[in-house]
Amino acid sequence: MSMLTPPGMGGKYRITGDRYPRMRRPKNRHRIVFAAIGSALSLGLVGWGTLQLIDVFTGGGGTAHASEDKRACAAEGTPSPSAKPLPKPAAITVNVYNATTRSGLAKDTADALRKRGFKVGKVGNAPSAYDKKVKGAGVLLGSKTASNGGADVLGTHVAGAQTKTDARRGHDVDLIIGDAYRKLTAPQDATRALTALAHPAPRPNADC
Repeated sequence: MSMLTPPGMGGKYRITGDRYPRMRRPKNRHRIVFAAIGSALSLGLVGWGTLQLIDVFTGGGGTAHASEDKRACAAEGTPSPSAKPLPKPAAITVNVYNATTRSGLAKDTADALRKRGFKVGKVGNAPSAYDKKVKGAGVLLGSKTASNGGADVLGTHVAGAQTKTDARRGHDVDLIIGDAYRKLTAPQDATRALTALAHPAPRPNADC
């Protein structure tokens, strides 16, 4: 009879021998989970470091370098050609012609141009070639020399006007008022347009 069997009680199963069963602690599942996560993170870091080394030795990182190159290229740009000095309004003679059916439009526009510093020459109805044939805001007509200076300056005050040249030799510019014309461009907008005309922004570099 074993010492684990109470005295006076028999049983079919008895514990015999001199070895006793060992009691084991239940496995800690949390430790297993944390160990697995730590192993995964370690492997991820090792893989990331390996990729970085590969990029360094194989000239990788092209995307970052490309972005830096684009920013530098955009900052440099292609220098714009030096703009020619533009004439002052006082040096520009404007002939104002009315090609619309609205009476008094040429005179009112001429007065407004005088207030902005322009010299005003002839004022009246448009010649037959343009009378009631200008659908836009107007036409700025002058010699090739005028179109490169006086017509450009006048154009900042007449938004939407079309510039044309003829065979004249003088430097005066004809403003032929069209049907879409309402009034001169606001002074602040004309000043802004004139500044952009005198100091054009650099063109984007073609190599970018």
